[in-house]
Amino acid sequence: MSDQDEQPENRLRKELPDEVPASPAPAPEPEPEPEAPESAEPQLTGRERLIKGIWPPRVTRAQLIVALLLFGLGFGLAVQVASNSDSDSALRGARQEDLVRILDELDDRTQRLEDEKQGLEKQRQELQSSSDQAAEARRQTAEKAKQLGILAGTVAAQGPGITMTIEDTKGTVKSDMLLDAIQELRAAGAEAIQVNGARVVANSYFTDSGKSVSVDGNKINAPYRFQVIGKPQDLEPALNIPGGVVQTLEKEQATVTVEQSNKIAVDALRRAKQPDYARSSSQ
Repeated sequence: MSDQDEQPENRLRKELPDEVPASPAPAPEPEPEPEAPESAEPQLTGRERLIKGIWPPRVTRAQLIVALLLFGLGFGLAVQVASNSDSDSALRGARQEDLVRILDELDDRTQRLEDEKQGLEKQRQELQSSSDQAAEARRQTAEKAKQLGILAGTVAAQGPGITMTIEDTKGTVKSDMLLDAIQELRAAGAEAIQVNGARVVANSYFTDSGKSVSVDGNKINAPYRFQVIGKPQDLEPALNIPGGVVQTLEKEQATVTVEQSNKIAVDALRRAKQPDYARSSSQ
């Protein structure tokens, strides 16, 4: 059989080169792991990060101001609570007789206010029903002028009241103690007061003058003698309440005596002062 008679398939095989086996692909080289820096910090837990975030504390100026304000508010509340506790403890430790006397004094004050209200209503009715309203108005005006003169200290007065004497041999009684006594007497219904010949009115002031006391600039010496016009049954208990004027003065080693009387004369007068600018609106 000739070459021409060979099958086309065999002829093509002879013409192709021998197959070369494919070489395997090189394996990729592993990348080097990054080296950890020598100064890297160890990884912290959540609790350690929380502690590190709050300590040491970082105080800002705003936080400091708020803290100071809260401290001042708390201190003020504490002082107020302490003062209220002191006043309450005085009544809490009082005897039943003292508490009853205090309640009676409050009832008497209420009754005085009610009597004053009724008196004013009576005056209004008299003005409305009087046949001669002008004459009635003048009478009431004159009466009112006398009352105002007593309060202003320009008119002498007399009536029931008490005499309180304070013996101060050690010189421990100060002006503020006498002023507290005046305020307590006024609250109990005192209508006229004089101390050692000095008339005490609404604008009177007390100051210390060495071991003595001055009233409106006039020096007075112990013993201090208070002459007070008012209802004796109200004035004396007001001075003797627990923690009141008498107990405070006795703590300063002063001796206090209070005497009731049906007739007390308050004859020390003050000169009426003409106002510089104020004028009556009816002129």
